Formats: sequence, structure tokens, C-alpha cells
Amino acid sequence: MTTRELCERYLGALNAGNVAQVLALFDQDAMVLSPLYGRMPAGRFYADLFADTGRSETRFVNLFESPSGQVALQFHYRWTLSTGRVVEFDCVDVFELNADRSLFAGLTIIYDTAPLRADFEAARSA
Repeated sequence: MTTRELCERYLGALNAGNVAQVLALFDQDAMVLSPLYGRMPAGRFYADLFADTGRSETRFVNLFESPSGQVALQFHYRWTLSTGRVVEFDCVDVFELNADRSLFAGLTIIYDTAPLRADFEAARSA
């Protein structure tokens, strides 16, 4: 599988809201660093994310690959929170790949939380 195919499967699994499909793309010890959720194991992050999500819609924008084993996936995210509130933003997910480049070994998520933080916090406290 190419890196692009791995990233496309990731976006497809996000859109489907399927934790098992997402986690199948990660090493079992992978950690995620998110601007809203902090640093945590991938399993816990995606369980929390999908619990807070009514629907995810992603649109691929670009892919940047580094020979050192990092991939930056740029996409537009239309996130319907569990309250029904819709927030949209551009996002870059920076993945560390495992040794054979077949799975994600870690993830750092980058986006501006300022426009959506109040809606996110309201949804989490509802």
C-alpha cells in the first residue's frame, strides 16, 4: 500500500466514524497529540473523538512526504459535533510511519482551535 492509499483509508475511516478501521491503520502503541484532547494513546483518542462526533466529512487537499518517515496530510474537516453544531477548519495531520511505512506509529494534529473551542467545550459539557 502506498502512503497516499494509507492516508486515503484514514480519511475514509474518519468519515465512516469507525474506530476499528482507524485503529487498524496505527501501530498498537501509537500516540496522538491533539490541540483539543492533548496527548493520549490512539485508541483512547479516537474513542473520545467519535463519542464527541455526530458526523465527519473530510476533503483531501495535499500530501507531503519526508524520506525520514513523516507524512503530512492536509485536509478540510467538516465536523458535526454530538450536539449537531457544525464546525469547519483546515487541518494538517503529521504522521510518523513505522519502519516498513505500512502503519502510522504516531500522529500530531495541527489546526487553529480558536474558532471552534467554545462549541467543542459546550458539546463536551452537554
